[in-house]
Amino acid sequence: MRRTRITVIGAGNVGATTAHRLAEGQLGDVVLVDVVEGMPQGKALDLAQAAPVVHHDCIVAGANDYDATADSDVVVVTAGFARRPGMSRDDLRDANARIVAACVQRACKVSRESTIIMVTNPLDVMCEVARRVSGFPRERIVGMAGILDTARLRAFLAREMNVSTESVSALVLGGHGDSMVALPRFTTVAGVPVTELLPQERIDAIVERTAQGGGEIVKLLKTGSAYYAPAAGVFEMVDSIVKDRKKILPCSVYLQGEFGLSGVWVGVPCRLGRAGMEGVFEIKLTAAEQAQLARSAADVKAQMDKLPAELAVE
Repeated sequence: MRRTRITVIGAGNVGATTAHRLAEGQLGDVVLVDVVEGMPQGKALDLAQAAPVVHHDCIVAGANDYDATADSDVVVVTAGFARRPGMSRDDLRDANARIVAACVQRACKVSRESTIIMVTNPLDVMCEVARRVSGFPRERIVGMAGILDTARLRAFLAREMNVSTESVSALVLGGHGDSMVALPRFTTVAGVPVTELLPQERIDAIVERTAQGGGEIVKLLKTGSAYYAPAAGVFEMVDSIVKDRKKILPCSVYLQGEFGLSGVWVGVPCRLGRAGMEGVFEIKLTAAEQAQLARSAADVKAQMDKLPAELAVE
């Protein structure tokens, strides 16, 4: 029986940690690709040598070319520049657009039936780069955004209330960044809305901290950015796709009328299965929530409109 193959583009902290989680989670064979000679090969060899200890038989390989990635089922894109202190995700747009375009173009030439998971920031805009360059339908390009934002919100709420993170459910929509839209009325602790458990000022403070995203981590590290939590988010997406779990997960999706929005990448709940993004899970928003989502989408669209017009599939 054919084994699942997963390509991870970018062997930096995010990419290497993602490969680590995917292999040890036994989701498939992993190919780690990077332009730096020796780095993906060395990290892949290290991961492969851990396999006997942690009990998995997934093959982990490193490469500098894309021939080794042929016929991948999933392609995870982490390549690009990380934010430095004082930088926003939008500052990265032009530089990372060129990197992502080149990587996606090469990967898709040898894996035409793959599903792309975008991780590189600014996330929603890079999804548009992948769409233009690959020519793939929207179902096979999904951005890892809402899962990370939701995880951060759940972690902060669990710490605030001194409860297990497993008891906290949350929902975050919108662009991945400062304009994210947290929905407290859909955020619960053991099924009870958080609005009934915490004063509004505490909820607002926690939402604000969540909206800062990895910026807080960047300031603490001084060099580098978040990678453990993003890798965990990718794992959940790949797991749902390759195992056809059909989980409803908040991801960046190219909307075509859902939530009253079209032609823009926005984080919304969607069903992930073997075919990729198998449908948007629409929820009824209040007028205020809809306005917030529309503003977030407008921010993303403004950045999308600044991408070079020549980005298109060859």
